[in-house]
Amino acid sequence: MHDTIRIIGIDPGLRRTGWGVIERTGNSLRFVGAGTVRSDEKAPLAARLCAIHEGLRDLLAAHAPDEAAVEQTFVNKDASATLKLGQARGVAMLVPALAGLPVAEYAPNAVKKAVIGVGHGDKRQIHMMVRVLIPRAEFDGDDAADALAIAICHAHHRQAAPARLAAALGV
Repeated sequence: MHDTIRIIGIDPGLRRTGWGVIERTGNSLRFVGAGTVRSDEKAPLAARLCAIHEGLRDLLAAHAPDEAAVEQTFVNKDASATLKLGQARGVAMLVPALAGLPVAEYAPNAVKKAVIGVGHGDKRQIHMMVRVLIPRAEFDGDDAADALAIAICHAHHRQAAPARLAAALGV
């Protein structure tokens, strides 16, 4: 008998934070939901961070995930934009942590490698492979598709972690 684990993937962004919830039972993945939390670009930064917090908090209450996975940020040439994205990412990690969930982090290349097989690829390839891996998946844009990819990456990596640990311990 396989236990079912519910995972929320989060693709943090200040304007749009993508989210995707899947369930993994054994090697099987099932789509639960996906979408985008949006903040008002004209609002002050603190208000935008509050909107992300509230949106993610409501999603956790509605979907009751067991674990969360968040994409790591990459550094832009624009230091100010990178700092703001980092603050949005902080909120994206804080909300599930406050709810008592373990939070994993994955680099964008690790997510792409887990989903499309290589560390570099475009949005179209991610969309296609998310639909192949989870045929009933529905998403409203790139951010939600990326969040589902993050959840899929975590489903694959968390599955392998106990085996790697057992091998390292010689069990």
